[in-house]
Amino acid sequence: MGARTLRRWITEPPRDHDLAQQRLAAIAALQGDQGLGPWSTLRQCLKGVPDVQRIQARIALRQVKPRELVALRQALLAAVRLPQLLPVAPTFEPVMAALNPPPEVATLLGQALLDEPAVMIRDGGVFRDGFDAELDELRGIQNHADGFLLKLEAQEREATGIANLKVQYNRVHGFFIEVSQGQLDRVPDHYKRRQTLENAERFITPELKTFEDKALSAQERALAREKWLYEQLLNDLQVHVTALSQLALALAELDAWSTLAERALTLGWRAPEYVNHPCIHIEEGRHPVVQARLAEQGVNFIANDSDLGPHGRMQIITGPNMGGKSTYMRQVALITLLACMGCPVPAQRCVIGPIDAIYTRIGAADDLANAQSTFMLEMTEAAQILHGATPNSLVLMDEIGRGTSTYDGLALAGAIASHLHDKSQSFVL
Repeated sequence: MGARTLRRWITEPPRDHDLAQQRLAAIAALQGDQGLGPWSTLRQCLKGVPDVQRIQARIALRQVKPRELVALRQALLAAVRLPQLLPVAPTFEPVMAALNPPPEVATLLGQALLDEPAVMIRDGGVFRDGFDAELDELRGIQNHADGFLLKLEAQEREATGIANLKVQYNRVHGFFIEVSQGQLDRVPDHYKRRQTLENAERFITPELKTFEDKALSAQERALAREKWLYEQLLNDLQVHVTALSQLALALAELDAWSTLAERALTLGWRAPEYVNHPCIHIEEGRHPVVQARLAEQGVNFIANDSDLGPHGRMQIITGPNMGGKSTYMRQVALITLLACMGCPVPAQRCVIGPIDAIYTRIGAADDLANAQSTFMLEMTEAAQILHGATPNSLVLMDEIGRGTSTYDGLALAGAIASHLHDKSQSFVL
């Protein structure tokens, strides 16, 4: 859940700085003073929590499996403990409210389901003994048939005085009471003849017939009963789908916040500052992915600054291949994106103004299947940027005008740069 939430924050960053500041406030509260906040304990509690969002959706679709409901109960029990770990702050008030789902859901699931039920309801063995009297009776018939027959045999011997009376079963004739030919005069009137043998007669009684009907269909009826009970359980859970959805969102946000709190402390990221005037000011910025790869090789990433503002909205970067041009450009975009989504950034300081979009024209590719050459695809993307960029947009143009002659390429690059600087007035690298 946290991974999906984090992905949504990255792909859908808010333009409203208020939401970004709320996320930063939550992350800072979880970090606490000198990193001694509750983020670590919170992460430990969230480790065993299942994917409540998927379970809740499957409940709404009536496709949830028994073991998923058992996992949901564990999540509900864990959710009750989480509010005690959160600091007292307005940011966490909606989360705390969502972390109090109806207690009857966990109670119902605990009373109904086994700790380790069958994988599928069609396999049976899902509900606890004592949850449903009819199911218990059917299970008892399956599990205690031999005991019932022995008890009935002793009872009938005593009632009739026939010492060699037998209560037996075979697949052809079912259950029967067998009496030898020499004891037929002692057979009670309520015995109904079922089969005649050479040396014995076989009978059935109303009591044994009733048991036979139950025993022979007990397994099928028990399975049908469990399926019916499961449908009733899903009916009972439908009214709680909204509360479970709110719980899932709260758990997902806590997961994302605590993860960002840990990453910021571990990697030395800093909270960005938001201003109302247009600017992107970064001090000692770092590309987080490249820095991590270099660290694996024992190499330090060289931090660098970026300053785009009202008096310097465009930077033209030149240098040899593998000189770090693309790394620098993407680093600025990543830091801007992280700041807009409300996350600490890999920089010593970051001041950012209003940003409405990030446009990129990077790399060489073609779409020949749709009659788009490398040059045509590049021009199409460049045209989309020129039509959409605003003074609050960040534009990355990593080489433009390739795939054509030198002077045509220079003319295109110059015209595009002039338009972005003079007309669009965007932040451009």
